[in-house]
Amino acid sequence: MNFVGITINHKTAPIETLESLHLNRDEIIEFISRLKENFKEGVIISTCNRTEIYSLLPNYNLDSNKIIASLLEFKKVENLKNEHFRKFFSCGAVKHLFSVAAGIDSLVIGDSQILGQVKEAYEISEDINFSGSVIKRVFEAALKVGKRAIKETAIGEGAVTVSYAAVQVVEKIYSNLDRKSALIIGAGETGELAAVHLRDKGVGKIDIANRTMERAEKLAEKVNGGVIPFPSLKEHLHNYDIIISATSAENLIIHYEDVTAAVKKRKGQPIVIMDIAIPRDIDPKVKEIDSVFYHDMESLKVIVDQNIQKRKNEIPKIESIIMEEMQNFFAWYNTLEIVPVIKSLRNFFDSIREDELEKIKHKVTPEDYYKIEDMTRRLIGRLLHNPTIKLRQLAEQGVNPDDIANHSFLIKELFALENRTNGTEENNKDEN
Repeated sequence: MNFVGITINHKTAPIETLESLHLNRDEIIEFISRLKENFKEGVIISTCNRTEIYSLLPNYNLDSNKIIASLLEFKKVENLKNEHFRKFFSCGAVKHLFSVAAGIDSLVIGDSQILGQVKEAYEISEDINFSGSVIKRVFEAALKVGKRAIKETAIGEGAVTVSYAAVQVVEKIYSNLDRKSALIIGAGETGELAAVHLRDKGVGKIDIANRTMERAEKLAEKVNGGVIPFPSLKEHLHNYDIIISATSAENLIIHYEDVTAAVKKRKGQPIVIMDIAIPRDIDPKVKEIDSVFYHDMESLKVIVDQNIQKRKNEIPKIESIIMEEMQNFFAWYNTLEIVPVIKSLRNFFDSIREDELEKIKHKVTPEDYYKIEDMTRRLIGRLLHNPTIKLRQLAEQGVNPDDIANHSFLIKELFALENRTNGTEENNKDEN
């Protein structure tokens, strides 16, 4: 199988290089138009962690390095080395694609976004007529692997980022988040992730506090929340059931006394405090206060590490799914060669039957002719039943491609099927 996969990803190159090589949708379409000069079909996957090109080589002699050369000429990225790229062929390329779709080749094991990105990449190829039957089948199988991985294993379960772990802990403490209010302190990347996760979980109210008011307002708009002024932050603490702090401050911004005062105003109602900043934003002594549930980076990191390990433990199950789907795919692929042989063999026998029927057509009654015609059809069907089944089984097992080629060659030679397909079928007819 002349299927090739070329990848440059988070395992083979630094992030700066991956960023330089990243292709957006318009660039993928433009680059495919260049690939079409030498290749009939393929798919390009480009994310922040990988750029991969899958293609069917028109012949086994075509150097796959031409694909890499075309990519570098298109993006003009300097200082790239051969070791930044890895190449996979045939079974290896299919297995790598399936591993990518299942999320076990991702930077974050079990990343669910990659399945959608693989699907989108295939759809682009299909939209611009750069995918044939083999590419279609192999990508359909890859998407099936990804879906099975999510449905049949726990590869995507458990928070693997600190911000999401914080939100999941909040969920365990409060059963009805729609009635709770949350304050996010810090509108940076981590604070934004926490705010988005809380919004997605249906928290009743979200407010943002940030030293730069403009950034606070921007994030508040994104999560349909409000804003409170950073200088008066401490005066508002008692209004929130959940406080998540993720600033880049060098010193504590909320002290023990601030939380004590807030708890007093809340009259014993619990408050969840997540300090996901480094260094800490909140005095860790607050965990000693009754009705305060406090977690910091250290305790949340333990949860994240446990979840990552749980996901790694699922990899053997994913590999079993990949192996199963590879067997299914190659069972189909191997029939591509055997099906034309079976068809030619049946045509050969049918032509002999029709010739012989023609010779007696005017020597018997129409009723007898019908009986003879029906009998010969069933006779040919029974004669070819076992050879047909055996050939299909041989192809579907896909254990030894040489066996398939040898059996195909033998049948073609015995019945001169090649000559028939070349238009010299007259040579095979009974000369009587």
